[in-house]
Amino acid sequence: MRLADKVIIITGGAKGIGRAYCLGTAAEGARVVVADVADLKPAVKEVEARGAQALGVECDVSREADTQRLATETLARFGRIDVLVNNAAIYGTLKRRPFMDIPVEEWDRVMSVNLRGLAVFPAMKAQGKGNIINIASSTFFKGVAHYIHYTTSKGGAVGFTRSLARELGEFGIRVNAIAPGFTLSGENEENISEQGKQANVRARMLQRAAVPTDLVGTLVFLASDDSDFITGQTIAVDGGAVVH
Repeated sequence: MRLADKVIIITGGAKGIGRAYCLGTAAEGARVVVADVADLKPAVKEVEARGAQALGVECDVSREADTQRLATETLARFGRIDVLVNNAAIYGTLKRRPFMDIPVEEWDRVMSVNLRGLAVFPAMKAQGKGNIINIASSTFFKGVAHYIHYTTSKGGAVGFTRSLARELGEFGIRVNAIAPGFTLSGENEENISEQGKQANVRARMLQRAAVPTDLVGTLVFLASDDSDFITGQTIAVDGGAVVH
């Protein structure tokens, strides 16, 4: 129960890796806020079935009004915000194509979703403590062809983490990032061939496919007080495909 009574917001929490984060933190005693544009009810019910308190909030993280409402509803229900997991991202629905073929509108949408979400800051500042965990990607360390907007957005998440950690340290707020490798999680599999999946496995020191539960332990560690003196860092969780 390393997260006992901590209030954790997980954006993009309704399915895939985000759902695994919700269930994993609930198992450690957290009170979980599931935020997503997708149907929230199944994930909320699963969290509650594990004996944890849960709140579902419909939220498009690219919309400032939605993120403000997310913070307001969380505070109204639980009275505090201990951890924000910025997991919401556009990935599985993207078509791989050369950078010159990416529409400007698609580029802007990827950036607006993958690099937003700090409405929790006032609450954390008032508490004198908080924890923000950004979900980056190992694509930033590798460089991935025909996927430049996603890779760039996740590189931005690493820079965002480092700079924000310096700005928020004085308020007792930690900021770290997790950089997953390619993970088998439903829609993420739709835009990669079987050959691509096997290439990812061969590139790893630990040569097997990654699944969402492989990421949960690192998230729990960063969300817990066990990592209370760690900030500004990015941890790659990809079976050793990248070393940095």
